[in-house]
Amino acid sequence: MMRPTSRRSFLQFLGGASALSLTGPACTSLLSHVKHKSFKALRPLSPQRQDKVILAEGFESEILISEGAPLGRGLFFGANNDFTQFVSRKNSDTAFLWVNNEYFSSVLVSGRNRSDIPSRAQYLKERETVGGSLLTLQKNAQGKWKFVGPHSDNKRLSGSSQIPFTAPIAGETYGIGSFGNCSGGLTPWNTILTCEENYESYYGEWFPTKDGQGKIVPDKYPYNWSKISALDPRHYGWVVEFDPETGNSKKLLGLGRYAHECAKVVQTKNNKLVVYSGDDRDDHCLYKFIPDRPDSLDTGELFVANLEQQKWISLDIDKQPLLKKNFKDQTDVLVQCRRAAFLLGGTPLARPEDIEQDPISKDIFIALTNNKPKGDYHGSILKISEAHNDHTSLTFKSEVFRAGGEESGFSSPDNMAFDQNGNLWLTCDISGSAMGKAPYEAFGNNGLYVIPRLGPQAGKTIQIASAPNDAEFTGPCFSPDYKTLFLSVQHPGEMSRKGQPYTSHWPHGSPHKPLSSVLTITGPSLENLTL
Repeated sequence: MMRPTSRRSFLQFLGGASALSLTGPACTSLLSHVKHKSFKALRPLSPQRQDKVILAEGFESEILISEGAPLGRGLFFGANNDFTQFVSRKNSDTAFLWVNNEYFSSVLVSGRNRSDIPSRAQYLKERETVGGSLLTLQKNAQGKWKFVGPHSDNKRLSGSSQIPFTAPIAGETYGIGSFGNCSGGLTPWNTILTCEENYESYYGEWFPTKDGQGKIVPDKYPYNWSKISALDPRHYGWVVEFDPETGNSKKLLGLGRYAHECAKVVQTKNNKLVVYSGDDRDDHCLYKFIPDRPDSLDTGELFVANLEQQKWISLDIDKQPLLKKNFKDQTDVLVQCRRAAFLLGGTPLARPEDIEQDPISKDIFIALTNNKPKGDYHGSILKISEAHNDHTSLTFKSEVFRAGGEESGFSSPDNMAFDQNGNLWLTCDISGSAMGKAPYEAFGNNGLYVIPRLGPQAGKTIQIASAPNDAEFTGPCFSPDYKTLFLSVQHPGEMSRKGQPYTSHWPHGSPHKPLSSVLTITGPSLENLTL
């Protein structure tokens, strides 16, 4: 069963026995670099409750792009940006940055409360704000990355995009739109994986019925798009692969249908691929997908984690008589992935969100945000060590790397990133309605944190930045030289209500409405940790 944090686990993270056991020139080189790195102590930022981005000493930020910025060809940057992914190009002074546009505030975008029935004009406007945005970046003479726009290479994926499936669903070969795009991943062939999370808020959820036809049930807090256009909910809740060069996209059925937070692609020692993803719901599961080929995610085998037995359970209908008894075919299993996972013993977890791989130990870290109905208000970070350090293995060991709470210095971990020195960066997601209230008073607004691997503050949680009112930081991502950290500021002022004053005016101040934005963070304190 899952064990609490141990001294051995902590020492392994800091570069102890686990890192020393690694083999291969890349691992040896990285470990040597880290062991001889002289980190200087940082001056931590104290928790804040101010409507602005506040940074610790030695860090500086600039706004790269804000909601509504023109991209070119009638396109604009979407709302509530989340996951960011830097994609290198042949010209080292240009690059792509993919940014998820997860959802929107109906008050800020179209002037209606969420429970209101939208007009057709409001519906058409809202669905263009979600999905994701591909931005062209260029490095200036000072070595800083800047957004190039409008530009013909900038692209959008939205709620109106026509996206094919890798296999038919109920006779349909494509779906309309992508939304709820939370976190994601990058393939070795430089395509983006963008993950559909809270999809049921838009067109409801589909449930099977005895007559085989199924039924659609509205979400508890719907956007009411189905009142304008009733689309099949089975078309959503997938991982979408997007090619930044061509703009082509497809929904990958093999990874299952649920509230995907992310899709972390890991290359194994024998050049195979594994994709890890979590279902961001209270008491839902952790999955991994092993594709059939090292150059495609179209087909493969999906597994769910059983932490009590420390094993991965196949969701292949041909290997599981219980699935044969309850589902028509493999597509039916994938559409009803949650039901299949629980039938076979998948372990319920506290909202598994972002997943990252430690570059030194190669262990897998999972952010478990919280589970308030079970009294888990602060969440934790789970660590999985695959047997023999083989990510295609079907057995593993798991333990809590760090529990959230006042003693740990953070609450409700959400997104994470490792830098090349193995320092763990994380952002947190205390909801806007709970911020500043018990049991979250001590944390102030949501923040960006780092847990250094070595140096005088090794293993401590250091706050680096504080977000504006109601906002959370999301999608931390480093440039290849680790001199720039890209970071989203998502949903400032999300508690604003129709006809009432905005609860945030970031980034332009009063009387302006709040705008989600992407930041670039640089400075000597960043380079002290990452170079």
